[in-house]
Amino acid sequence: MNYEVKGTPLPVVEISLDAGESIICEGGAMSWMSSSMQMETSGGGLGKMFSKALSGEKMFQNRYTAVGQPGTIAFASSFPGNIIAVEIQPGQEVICQKSAFLCATSGVELSIHFQKKLGAGVFGGEGFIMQRLSGQGMAFLEIDGSVVEKELAAGEQIIIDTGYLAMMDGTCSMDVQTVKGIKNIMLGGEGLFNTVVTGPGKVALQTMPAYQVAGSLKPFLPSNNN
Repeated sequence: MNYEVKGTPLPVVEISLDAGESIICEGGAMSWMSSSMQMETSGGGLGKMFSKALSGEKMFQNRYTAVGQPGTIAFASSFPGNIIAVEIQPGQEVICQKSAFLCATSGVELSIHFQKKLGAGVFGGEGFIMQRLSGQGMAFLEIDGSVVEKELAAGEQIIIDTGYLAMMDGTCSMDVQTVKGIKNIMLGGEGLFNTVVTGPGKVALQTMPAYQVAGSLKPFLPSNNN
């Protein structure tokens, strides 16, 4: 398997597969492909389908396989930003936000990841239910805006505004921290809660979460009251 990420600011990853190799993705993710690629759709059983619905994933997953000869398939980003390749190894899981997963080689397994502390789910926005990538292979994630990577030592923490956390190693943990001080809450304009990630492990931050862009554009959009 070879790949190339092309284009900006709306990139696409074009993947070349040898005969018999496969790529998995959620329904509707494929952009274009060669005639040698064949698709198979599966839900993975009722348990997995329920988990997918709970995490915000689509109920069905598509597998594209190069049959009889090499093939090419492409997956485009849905938002201005970057597509990054992440290598998944046994025992080295990656946790990403729900909307980040684009596609992966067939050895990668996608499941939901629950935070142990309820606060991370109730107040953390992206926090409580995220996606866990495990197994072995290559996964491709789409990042809103640019990507900034931080390597955290054991016990080292980084405080992140909700939505800016794109991905973290499975060795990291996440919780929610309340903004301290009534004055800061009322006048700071930063919201009530921040996400706190504790190392060890790598953290990938995104610079332009989609919800932030939507919030910035809202005052300029026509409303029904006007």
